[in-house]
Amino acid sequence: MELSLLIDILQTGDQDAVQNALLEFNREYAQSFFFNAEEREKRKKIGELLIDSLSWDLQPCCRLVILEAIRILSRDKHSLAPFVRTDSMRLLARLAGLEATEEGGLLPEASDGEVACEALKCLCNTVYNSEEAQGMAAEEVRLIGGLARCLKADGGAPESGRGGITRFYELRLTFLLTALRLDIRRQLAHQFHGVALLADALETTLGLRWLDVHEVATSRSGEPLPRDVTERAMEILKILFNITFETSKQQVDEEDAALYRHLAAILRYCLLTDSDSKEWTQEFHGHTVNVLVNLPLMCLDVLLMPKVEPGSVEYMGMNMDTVEALLDFMNRRLDRGLKLRESLTPVLNLLTESSRYHRETRKFLRARVLPPLRDVTNRPEVGEALRNKLVRLMTHVNTDVKHCAAEFLFVLCKENVSRFVKYTGYGNAAGLLAARGLLGGGKGDGKYSEEEDTDTEEYKEAKPNINPVTGRVEEKLPNPMDGMTDEQKEYEAMKLVSMFDRLSREQIIQPMGVGCDGKLTPLDETVQQMAEQISFHSDSDMELD
Repeated sequence: MELSLLIDILQTGDQDAVQNALLEFNREYAQSFFFNAEEREKRKKIGELLIDSLSWDLQPCCRLVILEAIRILSRDKHSLAPFVRTDSMRLLARLAGLEATEEGGLLPEASDGEVACEALKCLCNTVYNSEEAQGMAAEEVRLIGGLARCLKADGGAPESGRGGITRFYELRLTFLLTALRLDIRRQLAHQFHGVALLADALETTLGLRWLDVHEVATSRSGEPLPRDVTERAMEILKILFNITFETSKQQVDEEDAALYRHLAAILRYCLLTDSDSKEWTQEFHGHTVNVLVNLPLMCLDVLLMPKVEPGSVEYMGMNMDTVEALLDFMNRRLDRGLKLRESLTPVLNLLTESSRYHRETRKFLRARVLPPLRDVTNRPEVGEALRNKLVRLMTHVNTDVKHCAAEFLFVLCKENVSRFVKYTGYGNAAGLLAARGLLGGGKGDGKYSEEEDTDTEEYKEAKPNINPVTGRVEEKLPNPMDGMTDEQKEYEAMKLVSMFDRLSREQIIQPMGVGCDGKLTPLDETVQQMAEQISFHSDSDMELD
């Protein structure tokens, strides 16, 4: 449709003509995400006319078509001007049923479910595409207040009168606002008690019932979550991630700890529940893990509290179903191998910190990830066992992935350097050990129980022949200097010294050595430190004499 013709029809004010013209426009541009730059001003004019027409005495079907056209236009960042105005956003908020009264309540809903849903989509597009709209939503229109009150009124249940798709876009708009505005995130968390509010919404959405203080069940009899329920639950989890992002860095009192334990029990259920497809299940579990990472470590003991039932994974008398689920989730992410920084590091961090804090979790994970060594003929990074996959990550090109994998294995080894090198090889372990100043051996700062001997007979027998750098038994190679005279050996040694000297002088490499603090330092500094130590001991001996 010609935009000039549409402008003329909108200016007539004839509802039937406007509706028919917009139906054609919406069909033509329904899948359009890229618009002609030359018609930018015409689209702005259409947007202004559409906003003005919403104040007419319209039939619901006509209002719906107008909102659909606004939704399409709001995808274009260059056509947002008519919608990024306080009066326009308030009008859309009112049609979405979100506008608050001066007393703090919600105005009576001014539209049916379809109209409210379209108005919410328009707000989502506008807020996502415009920083100015984000500021208006926070300071003038105060959308988060209406969203929180609406969520509190019915707990997120679609049966309350607003359909499931409308509820989904309310949650989507809340997620966008909390993701894009730090002040809205904190306002929802503190002023509207966002964690408790969203925990209740998640509980209602999943249809949970409580078996015990920290154990939940569902009325769905073990059936997979329907797609629409999974979508709403994931939006709630994404909002929870935003508002709990700073929680793990704070000290919490008893009241907050009880709230986070309540939430952890619901998240445990999420982690042990599947959706109706593998892809949706993986995404659902991924968002669950992201929220668990943000919770205080002291509150994660809830994950091990449920009683051991037939079919549960038991270890040291504890229910390890959740830890087993996290381990399986991590293994699937490792096999997929895509976007490891975003998809793998959260679960690695969660398992690492849980292992530091909970002894039972660490011992269970060590039994699964680092079982007693028997085969020492292969390098630690060769193979498809979980240990092999994680050791391969220790030399990954992404620094975060490399660090998280190494840290996880180091904690499972009780931060003991010799044990860490035993399972990973010195070459793979050197990066983490250098960063911690442990290249010379020793232990980390963690507090763990006494060491126990877990070496197998096969490992003890092969240990003298294991190359500590590669972490395996290697065939003995012939000595290249056999048959050389002393003069030839001296010539080759001086040749090697000359090559290193040239590389150093031309700054091709920087010779490094292990300093007194166990960290890598330039070789000249290391030599100087050693010289100072020798000088100190010599002076001390002279004083004693």
